[in-house]
Amino acid sequence: MSGPLLQVENLHVEFATEHGQVPAVRGVSFDIQPGQTVALVGESGSGKSVTALSVLKLLPYPAASHPKGRILFGGQDLLHSDDRTIRGVRGNAISMIFQEPMSSLNPLHTVERQVSEALILHRGMRRAAARARTIELLTEVGIPDPVSRLDDFPHQLSGGQRQRVMIAMALANEPQLLIADEPTTALDVTIQAQILELLVSLQKKRGMAILFITHDLHIVRRMAEITHVMTEGKIVESGPTETVFANPQHAYTRKLLAAEPKGEPPATSDAEPIVAADKLRVWFPIKRGLFRRTVGHIKAVDDVEISIRRGETLGVVGESGSGKTTLGRALLRLVHSEGRIVYLGRDIERLSWAAMRPLRKDLQIVFQDPFGSLSPRMSIAEIIAEGLAVHAPELSPVERDAKVVRALSEVGLDPEARFRYPHEFSGGQRQRIAIARAMVLEPKFVVLDEPTSALDMSVQAQVVDLLRELQRRHGLTYLFISHDLRVVRALANQLMVMRNGKVVEHGPAAQIFAAPQSDYTRALMAAAFAVEAVPSAEVAQ
Repeated sequence: MSGPLLQVENLHVEFATEHGQVPAVRGVSFDIQPGQTVALVGESGSGKSVTALSVLKLLPYPAASHPKGRILFGGQDLLHSDDRTIRGVRGNAISMIFQEPMSSLNPLHTVERQVSEALILHRGMRRAAARARTIELLTEVGIPDPVSRLDDFPHQLSGGQRQRVMIAMALANEPQLLIADEPTTALDVTIQAQILELLVSLQKKRGMAILFITHDLHIVRRMAEITHVMTEGKIVESGPTETVFANPQHAYTRKLLAAEPKGEPPATSDAEPIVAADKLRVWFPIKRGLFRRTVGHIKAVDDVEISIRRGETLGVVGESGSGKTTLGRALLRLVHSEGRIVYLGRDIERLSWAAMRPLRKDLQIVFQDPFGSLSPRMSIAEIIAEGLAVHAPELSPVERDAKVVRALSEVGLDPEARFRYPHEFSGGQRQRIAIARAMVLEPKFVVLDEPTSALDMSVQAQVVDLLRELQRRHGLTYLFISHDLRVVRALANQLMVMRNGKVVEHGPAAQIFAAPQSDYTRALMAAAFAVEAVPSAEVAQ
């Protein structure tokens, strides 16, 4: 093909609201050549994802509209094409990987059905051939033992595994253009590196172009040839990635490049343990056959010992499926476990659900996927106030609303937004809403399951500062689960490294970051910090 594969010309996007038309994208223009990787970079709400969704007309029409602009793909104007033409392009010539896999995968369909659907629809494959191709795709994206995963449902996969299934679906028909909207958000650092290498190798093999939407500037340096920086619906700087990183011209670009979680965690004393566990075990049975006999176990958490003191942050890191999230849920009694769990000196592992209820306000969790954990039918005020209605029924409606306003202000959101609904917010804004929902109850112990994974760099830094400030002010104790070691380094006093349900290294965070003892920990550190050590010119090459 001669000329650009995709041409976005003077794109405008507006949304109809009760207050009138709200512009989300204002005059965006860029080209993508065949086989080229182009990155759209900017903070949450800058218009990156809206621009990408416009390419395949996936916005909520008619509330969304395009007063101006054209999007040409192979010379054809997609914005003004009929539904039949667009359906022939979606998932075939152009595929998309979405930011939040749990909300994008159908919870009622198996992995095999969801990956093979595009093969059957667009290529007319028979089910046996589609099944074989599905196994190949799952292997390519790093799903272990893919045959055993074909009959699994999305809720049976870890966050990273769900994202990999999404990538397999997108690559099924070898598209000419792959739109990747935060494709490695849910992945740990080692798998993230593998997925990026996979995308690069597939791109070279097939001549596939990639439109990369991300807030992670380290990934942009590794992946993109051309970078466009967006804010407030406009592109404010464009150019070769090497040039943009080495010599940024716009003040906003300089701000993004300077933004990264910094600082040190609060100092801790020999305070009493808030939460402790001994020989904690969570094993999930593997059932096979007509009578669903148990043929083995997935040892998600295997004989783990843990003790977290008041005001301390324990960072838990490891690859997807290592047991990090299951450990956090087990400590909160959200999954069945064996072993001893102690909260403020009280054994809670055998308490009934009714007996646990009064403790729930003290033991909170912020989930990894904010869209999946926020009810789409409730306003933000209702979501945040829901816990108050249960645990503080004595509050008047005015007092309850005041607490909601204060919680939203603390996480950097406009309190006036509390009457809107989750779908009206960007991914990063939804994550902050989830944090506000947990903090409004003034808990003592909070499990933070990838709380910054959906946030851009500058907001990550703000949230880390916020979490530290809340910790100092209220003596909060955190279990911080993350694959982003830069964030963990800025927040954690203690560090626990998990693999296959077991603890491979545990100790003071500063000590482990300075001198990791196990080969596995060293591999994690190398994957997380390798890009930082490489000059931008080398990465661009």
